Amino acid sequence: MLPIARSELIQIFRNRAVLITSLIMPLAAAAFFIYRRDAFETLGSLGYIGAILVFTIAAFTLYATTVTTLAARRQDLFLKRLRSTAAGDTAILTGLVLPVSAVSLVQVALVLGAFMALSGAPADPLLLVVAIVATFVMMLALAIATAGITNSPEHAQVTSLPLSLGVVVLASWIGLTGTEDLALLKRVLPGGAATELVINAWNGGVPLTESLLLLAPTLGWVVVAVALASRMFRWEPRR
Repeated sequence: MLPIARSELIQIFRNRAVLITSLIMPLAAAAFFIYRRDAFETLGSLGYIGAILVFTIAAFTLYATTVTTLAARRQDLFLKRLRSTAAGDTAILTGLVLPVSAVSLVQVALVLGAFMALSGAPADPLLLVVAIVATFVMMLALAIATAGITNSPEHAQVTSLPLSLGVVVLASWIGLTGTEDLALLKRVLPGGAATELVINAWNGGVPLTESLLLLAPTLGWVVVAVALASRMFRWEPRR
């Protein structure tokens, strides 16, 4: 697993397109939100800005890059060659997604650290960590499922775009309007409950047990994504 992860990390930093679209652009978007934090706070709250920062990185660095990576490794038959080694399927997938997961975690730590330095710490840092981990696990599982219907790296730009944009738009919708209206719909959509959890962790004022209940829809999407991935993921190019 670790040799696969090391090789994949090298590939990420050698690929200029991946560096720009998956690393630099999300950081640039995050920097914009932090720079204009006062304007965005008047529309929502600090928790809203925090949720947007988390989902920008989760959607574009973690999710989109994972879909592209797995599609590329399938197309060049790297996945097929790995399956002929002693490594199991779980170890192979873990090795391939570990580098981008680590990079995403570093990004979100740096971005939120800068945001905290300028705007103050969240009300419940531990709950925020739980929310971020749950969000990242969900997006990673959805990425592996999406890779199952993605034929090539170029195709990944199409298959990953709806969910990438969708979770960021949903986070903004919830951050601006709350969950007083259409609460069930907002919470069952991918990323909806996780967005509310991030906002609660940052702003405070919500009982811990009520916030933790928001983990259920997020973990439910993990189960759905794993089930879809087990049925749709392919190790060889589609004929």
